[in-house]
Amino acid sequence: MLTTTDDLRVKEIRELSTPDEVMREIPRTLTATRTVSASRNATHAILNGTDDRLLVIVGPCSIHDPVAAVDYASRLAALRESLSDRLEIVMRVYFEKPRTTVGWKGLINDPDLDGSFNIDKGLRMARNVLSAVNNLGLPAATEFLDMTTPQYIADLVAWGAIGARTTESQIHRELASGLSCPVGFKNGTDGNLRIAAEAVKSAAQPHHFMAVTKGGRSGIATTTGNEDCHVILRGGVQPNYDAASVEAAAVELARIGVAPRLMIDVSHANSAKRPENQPKV
Repeated sequence: MLTTTDDLRVKEIRELSTPDEVMREIPRTLTATRTVSASRNATHAILNGTDDRLLVIVGPCSIHDPVAAVDYASRLAALRESLSDRLEIVMRVYFEKPRTTVGWKGLINDPDLDGSFNIDKGLRMARNVLSAVNNLGLPAATEFLDMTTPQYIADLVAWGAIGARTTESQIHRELASGLSCPVGFKNGTDGNLRIAAEAVKSAAQPHHFMAVTKGGRSGIATTTGNEDCHVILRGGVQPNYDAASVEAAAVELARIGVAPRLMIDVSHANSAKRPENQPKV
């Protein structure tokens, strides 16, 4: 007969370095601080119509090789500078991979890509990559999937995304309400726009929820709400980047009471997941 009802399916729980420990080990430089702040401010201005440039998030699907990522960043930094009068370019630096079923979950979860799941190492690698990218004067964007991860890296992120599989999640809406960066919510994998619009509306409001402190303790977070949120059209059963779809999205956002601020995802369902289709999107 069982004598306990707790953790029956948990093999082990290993202690993790606290956010404070990792941030002290890999501190944010003055250059990185300026890079992050300037890009957040620029994105805020773009979202509010006082800057007529386009916000462009560009880069690999996810980061698996830190050396290659920084090399890519050095090249993109030069392009960002040359196009700065027209575009606010931010590098896509994604470490967490949402999965419909199973698969590699990203650099933080399994940095050695061998099933060893050395998350302590992954968090440090992620912070090191973000630090290196920002020190080039190139701001970084990432998707927030795990609720604890932001405490380790969010200070180095200029723009954040909530993915199609988590946009409807209450805890991710709460998280977005407290993030210091602008946040984009993707429409659902089936193309459902309403859940993304409602997520933007929810994230703009204050919330109270359980969180982890920088010292690694459980706590209660009280947020002020994030008014720099917007919808990302990523397609669904069919693409939704055409003029008619964009107009319909703007109407739906207005109906719900959300500003019609839209970003087009040129990948995923909008390109039929074929890179060669991205230019025409």
